[in-house]
Amino acid sequence: MVSALAGWTALGLAAAWFPEAGLAWQGVGILLGVLAAADLLALLALSSPELGGRTHGILLLGTPGRVRLTLTNPTTRHLRLRIHDLHPSAFTVQGLPREIALEAGTTARVDYHLTPSQRGSFVIPGCEIALRSPLGLWSDRRVLTLSTRLRVYPNLARIGRDVLSAMQDPHAAAGERRRPRRGEGAEFHQLRDYHRGDGLRRIDWKATARMRKLIAREYEDERDRHLVFLLDTGRRMRHRDAERSHLDEALTALLTVAFVALAHGDAVGLMTYGGSRRWCAPRKEAQTMRRLLERAYDIEPSLDASDPLQAARELLHRMPRRALVVMITNSRDEDQSGLELAARLLRRRHLLMVADLRESALDRSLEADIEDLPSALRFHAVHGWLATRRRHRERLRHLGVEILDLLPAQLSDALVGRYLAIKRAGRL
Repeated sequence: MVSALAGWTALGLAAAWFPEAGLAWQGVGILLGVLAAADLLALLALSSPELGGRTHGILLLGTPGRVRLTLTNPTTRHLRLRIHDLHPSAFTVQGLPREIALEAGTTARVDYHLTPSQRGSFVIPGCEIALRSPLGLWSDRRVLTLSTRLRVYPNLARIGRDVLSAMQDPHAAAGERRRPRRGEGAEFHQLRDYHRGDGLRRIDWKATARMRKLIAREYEDERDRHLVFLLDTGRRMRHRDAERSHLDEALTALLTVAFVALAHGDAVGLMTYGGSRRWCAPRKEAQTMRRLLERAYDIEPSLDASDPLQAARELLHRMPRRALVVMITNSRDEDQSGLELAARLLRRRHLLMVADLRESALDRSLEADIEDLPSALRFHAVHGWLATRRRHRERLRHLGVEILDLLPAQLSDALVGRYLAIKRAGRL
């Protein structure tokens, strides 16, 4: 059609020097106008294809995932179109828009890759097509509606060989045997003959009377422990490092440690505070990871101030049994009194670990060269603030609290290492 228009234009230019060509130019123009009108009417009469389905696998933050569109041509006409899915604008897409041709009564599948840039739940309302007319002179933009909900989960790529190797007990690998632990928290293993050196409290008097010899109880480390995450979702967790929010890093670390703990036979639970309120009671069955993902994948940091003391009171009400409580937060000076009161309350019943995140910009400020007065003032301000932060950490350590003061990117490895150390020491 472009060639026809070019020829018609050339014929019009020729009519300026050859008047007899003017009549031909008018005739060709009328013919082209009729063809264009007929082509437009044919386009308006075309029915749109049907969007039969949109399927996708598990979508992980920052990882390309495949999405498949299914289009069906229910008409008796050949259809040519360009298609683009109405995915969230912030996501990166590869493979769209796409030109496709649909023969009468046929079905086509369009695959493309979508890379999410945010966690959470998102709705794709449909897809947009540009339907071509039979002669290709026109295109009609139409929207095919098919609402699909996308769930974007935290990226679990860090649960790999490094974490799995860290799960191996180095003492067991070296051939060492754990000694049975007596007292509170140990669980009964078996009955055996009394040996010299066994305490009187270990004698089972009923079995002794029945067997007419001294029988002792043997205990082993209890596996059915409880690990509960107390996750801050308040405004402090909105800070971003390397394009990832502190809450994103916290969720990745939380799921990583949960995977390790479940592999060690412990029950894992979750409670959030400071924003959206979520509670997932500790469980250790096969579906626990899925439950945690479903409860936590769409959590976003709020604009509210967090209250760790209120969260501690609520957790004590929900968790009467002793557990390892891992609090993940980002605190400031004004938060320390509430954090200390929460620690005093929780440590009465639980073993408490606090992972307090800090911004990498603070470390970079200390490493930067001091070239003028503003940079010197900034250096001393940051240095003083970090010194105050260290004093607060020491106060919590004196209360018997495990403290981690670290960057968000260090959180996963640090939590896994500290959890395994607590397990080996039998402190739960």
